[in-house]
Amino acid sequence: MLSIIQAAGWPIWPLVACSVLALALIFERFMALKTARVAPPKLLDEAISVSSLAVPGPEVVGQLAQNSALGEVLASGLRTLNASPQCSEADLRAAMEGAGRAAAHRLERYLSALATIASAAPLLGLLGTVIGMIEIFGSQAGGGAVGGAVGGNPAQLAHGISVALYNTAFGLIVAIPALIFWRYFRSRVDAYLLTLELASEQFVRHLLQLRSRVGNGA
Repeated sequence: MLSIIQAAGWPIWPLVACSVLALALIFERFMALKTARVAPPKLLDEAISVSSLAVPGPEVVGQLAQNSALGEVLASGLRTLNASPQCSEADLRAAMEGAGRAAAHRLERYLSALATIASAAPLLGLLGTVIGMIEIFGSQAGGGAVGGAVGGNPAQLAHGISVALYNTAFGLIVAIPALIFWRYFRSRVDAYLLTLELASEQFVRHLLQLRSRVGNGA
């Protein structure tokens, strides 16, 4: 592999950088988009159970917010109800929607960079091939005459063309996995966002019932 990179020349180095960056982004997204860090399956039921009789204290709400992205969204509703026990449904929804948008932004982090690599890598590979072809034919055409290319070594010319095509091949090698993982992460994020939306809607209804019980008890 190292000999191929050296033979392909300097145009392949941007592709090497893209491949390293793509690997780093894929690893980071795999770690960040784990279910336990985004939407633990039993977290909503636990939050409803903890707040079934009264609004939990700041420490419990803080622990919920640090649990996961879903926990942060649920904690925003509890904080709003803690700060204003008679808050309106619109206030609860606004607080949780704001936390949901912030969580969605974090979930989508670096996906645009991965998509850019998937789109740009084939173009960088093609650019490297074109530059390599220009250099090859320029070196074969001695003195600028067209007939100079005929006098060149055909085997050397064919080898030079094959080396120039390394850039295109390497660009595709970088782009195809990047595109696959971008689509995979995109689908996971969409599924998580739907989960957050449904859980938030259910938790809002729970908080409204809790507000009514607290108000009647007062």
